[in-house]
Amino acid sequence: MDIGSILRTSSTPLGGPAYPPGPYRFIGREYLNITYRTDPDAMRAVVPQPLEVVEPLVRFEVIRMPDSSGLGDYTESGQVLRVRYQEEWADYIHCMYLDNGPAISLGREASAYPKKVGTPRLYTDSDTLVGTLDYGALRVATATMGFKHGTLGEEEAVAEIAAPTYMLKVLPGYDGGQRICELVRSQITDLTIRGAWTGPARLQLFEHALAPLADLPVLGIVKATHVLTDLTLPRAEIAHDYLG
Repeated sequence: MDIGSILRTSSTPLGGPAYPPGPYRFIGREYLNITYRTDPDAMRAVVPQPLEVVEPLVRFEVIRMPDSSGLGDYTESGQVLRVRYQEEWADYIHCMYLDNGPAISLGREASAYPKKVGTPRLYTDSDTLVGTLDYGALRVATATMGFKHGTLGEEEAVAEIAAPTYMLKVLPGYDGGQRICELVRSQITDLTIRGAWTGPARLQLFEHALAPLADLPVLGIVKATHVLTDLTLPRAEIAHDYLG
């Protein structure tokens, strides 16, 4: 294979890349978001500088993605923390667990999404929207929300999905040191809200050594939203280089 062809390859292995080149379009992407208050010291312990913790707010999310260009059909779950950076309110993605190999590889390699293998589910049980996350054979989170109890305005729904988002990318070098250590930023701008709702909600987090969502305990539910949207995944850009 010539050098030009190598440089045009989206990922390894060369004979069957882990994921295709973008853009990545998501149709019918469905969110269950539960925002809760947590312990401020626990949150400060996991938010990297120069991001700031002002309000100890965490969003537990389960995202159903049945039609994702190049990636297929999968579900994702994790925690997103409310932060501030350079006087701008933003989200920091703390952890993500999902059931799709190409999406894990893409997220970690081409961007900075903190993705690991897990088994999330999002489904309706009678009159209740249910989101669960299992790590291996063990349950680590269960979220419930009243199904479409009230409508959510489009502006609030967009704010829920399209805030500036920060992630930490750490890539080791061959000598054991850090080759890349960056804070990166992205923001969804190409999206269409197909429906948005709110309702009463509850969230349980269970202790686990390797999926430690419960280290950010639930001290009070702030709000819950259920949003259906179409969107295009944006590219990330470097916000802060820790090695520079």
